[in-house]
Amino acid sequence: MHVKSDSDLTSVEALTPPRSPRRPLYYVQSPSNHDGNDKMSYGSSPFGSPGHPALNYHCSPVHHSRSSTVIPRRRRMNDDADGDNGIPVKFYVVWFVASFILLFTIFSLILWAASVPYKPKVFVKSMVFDNFNVQSGMDATGVPTDMLTLNTTVKIFYRNPATFFGVHVTVTPIQIHYFQLKLASGYVKKFYQSRKSQRVIVAQVLGYQTPLYGGVSPFNAAIGHLKNVVVPVNLTFVMRSRAYVLGRLVKPTFYKNVLCQVTLRGNQIGTHVNLTDSCFYLD
Repeated sequence: MHVKSDSDLTSVEALTPPRSPRRPLYYVQSPSNHDGNDKMSYGSSPFGSPGHPALNYHCSPVHHSRSSTVIPRRRRMNDDADGDNGIPVKFYVVWFVASFILLFTIFSLILWAASVPYKPKVFVKSMVFDNFNVQSGMDATGVPTDMLTLNTTVKIFYRNPATFFGVHVTVTPIQIHYFQLKLASGYVKKFYQSRKSQRVIVAQVLGYQTPLYGGVSPFNAAIGHLKNVVVPVNLTFVMRSRAYVLGRLVKPTFYKNVLCQVTLRGNQIGTHVNLTDSCFYLD
């Protein structure tokens, strides 16, 4: 057996190149992008060179694990604020409200247009001068003057031709004028007229102790000669008919202005006067 001497060991150590100390493995991650194609950049350590595939395989799971935990979390945050296509939820709410208002407006206009042709039919049938009298007296302040008393009955025909709604009817005071002088007035209570129905309204138009102040010569001359009185008068009123087709949102309203020209004749007291062709009707 050959025993190595100290000189042999020294020679062997001199021939063997010294080993460099092992440097730690490190990598630099480039900025990540959204397509997931991140790349690793290795340092100058020989253990990170392509000649060591085992080390490359060992580093790869770290990269994929990092991307798989960050990107889905970001997507979940976007899904909470946006719709399926990235449209804000508020847009759908505004769109729904605007569409509802538009459709409701169109529906209301259709109902209103459908109700327009069904205007109520109104005409004055007849009028009776029940009582007519002129006598001397005094007004409320004590001034002497001739006083007129006039009682009449007016019949008005009203029909609602609508097939799907009723109407609420109000009438302004029915008045009898001799030019600007009001001789009598009457009132009609508010009423409801159902669909496709009609009625005859009977109104009492009364005037009691109306002062004439000497300015109405036909009446002033009537004292003691009532049968010879011939005085033209006007009968006026306005009738309003309102329907509630869709609550108070769609409520078509119809107006009828009535003017009848009548002649008061002293020899026809208590007689019906036909006014079918003596009145004017304006909508």
